[in-house]
Amino acid sequence: MLRQRGIKVLPYIISAVMVGTVTALCLLLNGHIDPANFAVIYIMAVVLSAVWWGMRPSIFTSILGVLAFDFFFVHPLFTFAVSDLSYLYIFAGYLAVGIVVSLVASGAREQARHAQEREQRSLVLYRLSREFAASDSIVEVAAAIKKNTGELLECSTAIFTGRLNELFLTDADADFPVDEHERAVATWVLVNGSAAGALTRTLAASKGLYVPLKTVQGTIGVIGLYKWDNGVYDMEMIEVLSGQSSVALQRAILAENARLEDRAKENNRLQAVLLNSISHDLRTPLVSITGALSTLKQDFDSMDASVRSEMLETAHEESLHLNRLVGNLLDITRVESGTLKINIKPCDLRDVIGSSLRVLKDRLENRKTVVEIEDGIFEVPMDFALMMRVFVNLIDNAVKYSAPESIIKISAEISGENVLIKVVDNGFGIPAQDLERVFDKFYRAEKPRQVSGTGLGLSICRGIVEAHHGKIWAANNPSGGASICMEIPAYIKEEKHGK
Repeated sequence: MLRQRGIKVLPYIISAVMVGTVTALCLLLNGHIDPANFAVIYIMAVVLSAVWWGMRPSIFTSILGVLAFDFFFVHPLFTFAVSDLSYLYIFAGYLAVGIVVSLVASGAREQARHAQEREQRSLVLYRLSREFAASDSIVEVAAAIKKNTGELLECSTAIFTGRLNELFLTDADADFPVDEHERAVATWVLVNGSAAGALTRTLAASKGLYVPLKTVQGTIGVIGLYKWDNGVYDMEMIEVLSGQSSVALQRAILAENARLEDRAKENNRLQAVLLNSISHDLRTPLVSITGALSTLKQDFDSMDASVRSEMLETAHEESLHLNRLVGNLLDITRVESGTLKINIKPCDLRDVIGSSLRVLKDRLENRKTVVEIEDGIFEVPMDFALMMRVFVNLIDNAVKYSAPESIIKISAEISGENVLIKVVDNGFGIPAQDLERVFDKFYRAEKPRQVSGTGLGLSICRGIVEAHHGKIWAANNPSGGASICMEIPAYIKEEKHGK
């Protein structure tokens, strides 16, 4: 209160100082010009007071100027008595002119202030409209409402969203008083669709003013406003803001619902793809295994030993294929659910690659593989088992998409603080439009021949490599074929930060 009183008294103090300064100047000029002309100088103080502070301080300056002029320049001097009645007309004219000037100047000042306020409000509303246009989520719209409403109305703001009796605090200033009582008032506004709280006739004991955000479909949210100084709210501007905010929030809700529907459709599509892929890719090895074992069971004694060995080998290869398919399904489930646990420790990269090649020895029986590891690369921090899964999938992928007589090359080199690993084939390559998408679940690039698989291998590789704080990408070779490249840190991050 003292601060507010100080702000109100200050214009009068400065006005009195200006009158004193003008009086001192007139005393210096006294004797050189007619004292009747001093009124013009006093008028300047009135004009300045009116321009700076408004009508009341300027009228105060007018009255104080008349008294000072009478006291110092009208005989008898240093009294408020007047010997020449003509001076009374001068006083009256001076006072009238001062009042008129103060009214005109203060009116112009008020118009300028209102124009400045309108300009500021227009800028904030324009910025708010732009932010609404750029926001496509409920959280972003709520943040825009909170920031611009608080700035425009000079108050703390809270944004609630919800339907019927369910109210959720979406965003709020740190100093907004959110407690059970205030939430209850906001819930009442949401349910009844009318303003309530401070300065209203409904639930007036609450600290904040709560305004509904209404659309044709009902109330979708509530704006909470709170002024620490219990000041007056600009209800006209609140109505404008609530109207714009309602439209923007409704659009964000519709966009969220559309995204949820698209996500549900995509999940249904992925489930259908998964079922189709599993039913086909799992059925093929199962049919081969079942057929081989059924034949062996029925005709084992009459069957030639070489035929029995061949059928057992077929069943064994298909069982390994089936095992890899099931392993991929389990791995992608762990990656997607966030339950993938990794145990990073220094591992010999040559051992990881060698173990992966041994797992695929049947697939690589007639293939030539070349392993080139740069000198100085020995132990690399990684999860041995998971990185084996990555190499197995990448090498198996290279086998699928290249000719039987082609070479598969595996290389590793130092790239800054990372190890750059490439699995290169001389096969069909990857269409340019598919280079980014080959790592998506269930996605398989179009090839000149039909290739079996669930389309999960590269997706699993990406999840495992990213869990190692690395990255993986695909590229085509200038000489033909494709390269799957990955970078993983050459050090254990926790150890480096601890040094």
